[in-house]
Amino acid sequence: MPTAVITGATSGIGLAFARALAGEGYGVVLVARDDARLRAVADELAAAHGVSCEVLCADLSEIVDTGRIETRLLDGPVDLLVNNAGFGMRSAFETSGIEEEQRSLDVHVRAVMRLTHAALVPLLGQGHGEIVNVSSVAGFLPRGSYGAHKAWVTSFSSSCNVRYRTRGVRVMALCPGFVRTEFHQRMEAPMKGVPAWMWLRPEDVVHDGLADLRKGRAVSVPSLRWKGLTVLSRLVPRRLMEPIAGRGR
Repeated sequence: MPTAVITGATSGIGLAFARALAGEGYGVVLVARDDARLRAVADELAAAHGVSCEVLCADLSEIVDTGRIETRLLDGPVDLLVNNAGFGMRSAFETSGIEEEQRSLDVHVRAVMRLTHAALVPLLGQGHGEIVNVSSVAGFLPRGSYGAHKAWVTSFSSSCNVRYRTRGVRVMALCPGFVRTEFHQRMEAPMKGVPAWMWLRPEDVVHDGLADLRKGRAVSVPSLRWKGLTVLSRLVPRRLMEPIAGRGR
Protein backbone atom coordinates (compact mmCIF):
# COMPACT_ATOMS: atom_id res chain seq x y z
CA MET A 1 0.00 0.00 0.00
CA PRO A 2 1.52 3.38 -0.97
CA THR A 3 1.48 6.14 1.65
CA ALA A 4 0.62 9.83 1.28
CA VAL A 5 1.29 12.59 3.83
CA ILE A 6 -1.19 15.46 3.50
CA THR A 7 -1.04 18.73 5.46
CA GLY A 8 -4.15 20.81 6.01
CA ALA A 9 -6.11 17.60 5.54
CA THR A 10 -9.36 18.40 7.39
CA SER A 11 -11.00 20.74 4.87
CA GLY A 12 -10.92 22.11 1.35
CA ILE A 13 -8.22 20.98 -1.05
CA GLY A 14 -6.41 18.94 1.59
CA LEU A 15 -9.53 16.95 2.44
CA ALA A 16 -10.24 16.43 -1.27
CA PHE A 17 -6.69 15.06 -1.69
CA ALA A 18 -7.18 12.74 1.28
CA ARG A 19 -10.43 11.37 -0.13
CA ALA A 20 -9.08 10.97 -3.65
CA LEU A 21 -5.88 9.24 -2.60
CA ALA A 22 -7.61 6.98 -0.09
CA GLY A 23 -9.99 6.04 -2.91
CA GLU A 24 -6.93 5.00 -4.96
CA GLY A 25 -5.72 2.76 -2.13
CA TYR A 26 -3.18 5.04 -0.48
CA GLY A 27 -2.66 4.84 3.23
CA VAL A 28 -2.83 8.42 4.48
CA VAL A 29 -1.01 10.41 7.14
CA LEU A 30 -3.29 13.35 7.93
CA VAL A 31 -1.79 16.55 9.34
CA ALA A 32 -3.75 19.52 10.71
CA ARG A 33 -4.24 21.59 13.88
CA ASP A 34 -7.67 20.28 14.92
CA ASP A 35 -7.32 16.84 16.48
CA ALA A 36 -11.07 16.13 16.60
CA ARG A 37 -11.54 16.92 12.92
CA LEU A 38 -8.46 14.88 12.02
CA ARG A 39 -9.87 11.82 13.75
CA ALA A 40 -13.27 12.31 12.13
CA VAL A 41 -11.65 12.38 8.67
CA ALA A 42 -9.52 9.34 9.51
CA ASP A 43 -12.59 7.39 10.62
CA GLU A 44 -14.45 8.39 7.44
CA LEU A 45 -11.62 7.28 5.13
CA ALA A 46 -10.94 4.04 6.97
CA ALA A 47 -14.63 3.10 6.86
CA ALA A 48 -15.09 4.08 3.21
CA HIS A 49 -11.89 2.64 1.75
CA GLY A 50 -10.35 0.29 4.31
CA VAL A 51 -7.01 2.09 4.21
CA SER A 52 -4.54 2.86 6.99
CA CYS A 53 -5.11 6.33 8.47
CA GLU A 54 -2.58 8.01 10.75
CA VAL A 55 -3.25 11.40 12.35
CA LEU A 56 -0.64 13.94 13.38
CA CYS A 57 -1.94 17.07 15.11
CA ALA A 58 0.46 19.91 14.32
CA ASP A 59 0.59 23.67 13.83
CA LEU A 60 3.09 24.24 11.02
CA SER A 61 3.74 27.81 12.13
CA GLU A 62 5.52 26.23 15.10
CA ILE A 63 9.00 24.91 14.35
CA VAL A 64 8.71 22.10 16.93
CA ASP A 65 5.50 20.81 15.34
CA THR A 66 7.01 21.09 11.87
CA GLY A 67 9.96 19.07 13.13
CA ARG A 68 7.68 16.22 14.18
CA ILE A 69 6.30 15.98 10.63
CA GLU A 70 9.85 16.10 9.24
CA THR A 71 10.72 13.14 11.46
CA ARG A 72 7.72 11.19 10.18
CA LEU A 73 8.75 11.85 6.59
CA LEU A 74 12.32 10.79 7.24
CA ASP A 75 11.19 7.62 9.00
CA GLY A 76 8.99 6.66 6.01
CA PRO A 77 7.75 4.86 4.15
CA VAL A 78 6.20 7.70 2.14
CA ASP A 79 5.39 7.82 -1.57
CA LEU A 80 3.62 11.17 -1.88
CA LEU A 81 3.73 14.43 0.09
CA VAL A 82 1.03 17.08 -0.33
CA ASN A 83 2.01 20.41 1.21
CA ASN A 84 -1.40 22.04 1.39
CA ALA A 85 -1.68 23.77 4.78
CA GLY A 86 -2.30 27.49 4.51
CA PHE A 87 -4.42 30.48 5.39
CA GLY A 88 -5.15 34.00 4.18
CA MET A 89 -5.08 37.42 5.79
CA ARG A 90 -7.55 40.16 4.94
CA SER A 91 -5.57 43.17 6.16
CA ALA A 92 -3.10 45.00 3.95
CA PHE A 93 0.57 44.51 4.78
CA GLU A 94 1.00 47.83 6.55
CA THR A 95 -1.98 47.24 8.86
CA SER A 96 -1.53 43.55 9.64
CA GLY A 97 0.44 42.51 12.70
CA ILE A 98 4.02 41.58 11.93
CA GLU A 99 3.71 38.37 13.97
CA GLU A 100 0.79 37.29 11.80
CA GLU A 101 2.90 38.06 8.72
CA GLN A 102 5.68 35.94 10.18
CA ARG A 103 3.22 33.12 10.83
CA SER A 104 2.10 33.26 7.20
CA LEU A 105 5.70 33.10 6.02
CA ASP A 106 6.39 30.16 8.33
CA VAL A 107 3.39 28.13 7.11
CA HIS A 108 3.56 28.94 3.40
CA VAL A 109 7.32 29.02 2.90
CA ARG A 110 9.32 27.62 5.82
CA ALA A 111 7.14 24.55 6.36
CA VAL A 112 6.96 23.81 2.63
CA MET A 113 10.76 24.06 2.35
CA ARG A 114 11.47 21.92 5.39
CA LEU A 115 8.89 19.20 4.65
CA THR A 116 9.97 19.00 1.01
CA HIS A 117 13.57 18.64 2.13
CA ALA A 118 12.66 15.91 4.63
CA ALA A 119 10.59 14.02 2.05
CA LEU A 120 13.29 14.14 -0.63
CA VAL A 121 15.79 12.13 1.40
CA PRO A 122 13.78 8.87 1.50
CA LEU A 123 12.13 9.46 -1.91
CA LEU A 124 15.48 9.78 -3.66
CA GLY A 125 16.75 6.79 -1.71
CA GLN A 126 13.93 4.59 -2.97
CA GLY A 127 14.18 6.04 -6.48
CA HIS A 128 10.57 7.13 -6.86
CA GLY A 129 7.97 9.41 -5.33
CA GLU A 130 5.98 12.60 -5.74
CA ILE A 131 5.57 15.96 -3.99
CA VAL A 132 2.70 18.38 -4.57
CA ASN A 133 3.11 21.89 -3.18
CA VAL A 134 -0.19 23.74 -3.25
CA SER A 135 0.48 27.24 -4.55
CA SER A 136 -1.93 29.74 -6.14
CA VAL A 137 -2.49 31.87 -9.23
CA ALA A 138 -1.94 34.73 -6.76
CA GLY A 139 1.75 33.93 -7.18
CA PHE A 140 1.60 35.16 -10.78
CA LEU A 141 0.42 38.62 -9.69
CA PRO A 142 1.66 41.32 -7.31
CA ARG A 143 -0.71 40.30 -4.50
CA GLY A 144 0.94 41.26 -1.25
CA SER A 145 2.96 38.93 0.94
CA TYR A 146 0.61 35.99 0.27
CA GLY A 147 1.22 36.29 -3.48
CA ALA A 148 4.96 36.56 -2.82
CA HIS A 149 4.90 33.39 -0.72
CA LYS A 150 3.06 31.51 -3.43
CA ALA A 151 5.42 32.82 -6.12
CA TRP A 152 8.23 31.29 -4.08
CA VAL A 153 6.38 27.97 -3.81
CA THR A 154 5.86 27.81 -7.58
CA SER A 155 9.45 28.70 -8.41
CA PHE A 156 10.87 26.37 -5.76
CA SER A 157 8.71 23.44 -6.90
CA SER A 158 9.64 23.97 -10.55
CA SER A 159 13.34 24.02 -9.74
CA CYS A 160 13.02 20.85 -7.65
CA ASN A 161 11.21 19.10 -10.49
CA VAL A 162 14.00 19.97 -12.93
CA ARG A 163 16.64 18.66 -10.56
CA TYR A 164 14.98 15.49 -9.27
CA ARG A 165 12.67 14.16 -11.99
CA THR A 166 15.58 12.34 -13.66
CA ARG A 167 16.08 10.54 -10.34
CA GLY A 168 12.47 9.36 -10.16
CA VAL A 169 10.96 12.09 -7.97
CA ARG A 170 8.39 14.46 -9.45
CA VAL A 171 7.66 17.80 -7.76
CA MET A 172 4.74 19.95 -8.85
CA ALA A 173 3.22 23.30 -7.87
CA LEU A 174 -0.58 23.20 -7.93
CA CYS A 175 -1.88 26.72 -8.66
CA PRO A 176 -5.67 27.04 -8.37
CA GLY A 177 -7.72 30.22 -8.53
CA PHE A 178 -10.80 30.73 -6.34
CA VAL A 179 -11.85 27.45 -4.71
CA ARG A 180 -14.98 26.86 -2.62
CA THR A 181 -13.35 26.06 0.72
CA GLU A 182 -13.19 27.58 4.21
CA PHE A 183 -10.22 29.71 3.15
CA HIS A 184 -12.07 32.97 2.43
CA GLN A 185 -14.59 32.46 5.23
CA ARG A 186 -11.83 32.18 7.81
CA MET A 187 -10.25 35.44 6.69
CA GLU A 188 -13.71 37.08 6.52
CA ALA A 189 -13.08 38.27 2.98
CA PRO A 190 -16.05 39.78 1.07
CA MET A 191 -16.33 37.51 -1.99
CA LYS A 192 -19.85 38.30 -3.23
CA GLY A 193 -18.51 40.21 -6.21
CA VAL A 194 -16.61 37.22 -7.60
CA PRO A 195 -18.51 35.73 -10.58
CA ALA A 196 -19.75 32.17 -10.13
CA TRP A 197 -17.79 30.94 -13.17
CA MET A 198 -14.49 31.81 -11.44
CA TRP A 199 -15.06 29.36 -8.57
CA LEU A 200 -13.76 25.79 -8.60
CA ARG A 201 -14.70 22.77 -6.52
CA PRO A 202 -11.83 21.31 -4.47
CA GLU A 203 -12.57 17.88 -5.93
CA ASP A 204 -12.01 19.23 -9.46
CA VAL A 205 -8.80 20.97 -8.42
CA VAL A 206 -7.45 17.69 -7.05
CA HIS A 207 -8.60 15.70 -10.08
CA ASP A 208 -6.81 18.06 -12.48
CA GLY A 209 -3.77 18.31 -10.20
CA LEU A 210 -3.24 14.57 -9.93
CA ALA A 211 -3.68 14.19 -13.69
CA ASP A 212 -1.02 16.85 -14.32
CA LEU A 213 1.31 15.33 -11.72
CA ARG A 214 1.15 11.98 -13.49
CA LYS A 215 1.89 13.69 -16.79
CA GLY A 216 5.08 15.03 -15.27
CA ARG A 217 4.09 18.70 -15.28
CA ALA A 218 5.99 21.04 -12.98
CA VAL A 219 3.11 23.54 -12.68
CA SER A 220 -0.60 22.74 -12.74
CA VAL A 221 -3.30 25.39 -13.17
CA PRO A 222 -6.64 23.57 -12.82
CA SER A 223 -9.46 24.29 -15.31
CA LEU A 224 -9.34 25.78 -18.80
CA ARG A 225 -10.74 29.11 -17.61
CA TRP A 226 -7.99 29.65 -15.07
CA LYS A 227 -5.35 28.45 -17.52
CA GLY A 228 -6.63 31.11 -19.93
CA LEU A 229 -6.65 33.83 -17.27
CA THR A 230 -3.12 32.92 -16.22
CA VAL A 231 -1.84 33.14 -19.80
CA LEU A 232 -3.65 36.44 -20.23
CA SER A 233 -2.06 37.86 -17.07
CA ARG A 234 1.36 37.18 -18.58
CA LEU A 235 0.52 38.81 -21.92
CA VAL A 236 -1.20 41.96 -20.67
CA PRO A 237 1.25 44.84 -19.98
CA ARG A 238 2.11 45.06 -16.31
CA ARG A 239 0.85 48.64 -16.01
CA LEU A 240 -2.63 47.39 -16.95
CA MET A 241 -2.54 44.44 -14.56
CA GLU A 242 -1.37 46.36 -11.50
CA PRO A 243 -4.71 48.10 -10.78
CA ILE A 244 -6.51 44.74 -10.97
CA ALA A 245 -3.91 42.95 -8.86
CA GLY A 246 -3.98 45.75 -6.30
CA ARG A 247 -7.62 45.24 -5.36
CA GLY A 248 -7.94 43.67 -1.94
CA ARG A 249 -5.30 41.61 -0.16
